[in-house]
Amino acid sequence: MLKAMIIAGIGGFCGTCLRYLTGRLCHLWELGGFPLGTFVVNVIGSFIIGALLGLAERNNVITPTMNVLLVTGFCGGFTTFSSFADDIFLLMQHRHWTMFALYTGLSLVLGVFMVWIGRAVVK
Repeated sequence: MLKAMIIAGIGGFCGTCLRYLTGRLCHLWELGGFPLGTFVVNVIGSFIIGALLGLAERNNVITPTMNVLLVTGFCGGFTTFSSFADDIFLLMQHRHWTMFALYTGLSLVLGVFMVWIGRAVVK
């Protein structure tokens, strides 16, 4: 387990560094307050996790170690939205519509609410 944690940490470090650089690059373009950096990493991260998990399902070319490094580590460090998007995709794919609506709605509403609470607590 320690080995997997170190591997995930290496992937997370790389993903986090790339997220930082992407955010700095996107900061050069001002779009009226639109959070371009976050948007870009979320969209790119969603594509990356989709491609990686698609390769894993289709061709079995991703080993468990690569999964920990790239999916859990890199994508987790780059953006947690990619995991959220994949969870939603799987719920839709399996036609779990009630769970899809509940998970999506609660994640968004409670996520924003908890950000507000967290900010209020430290204010």
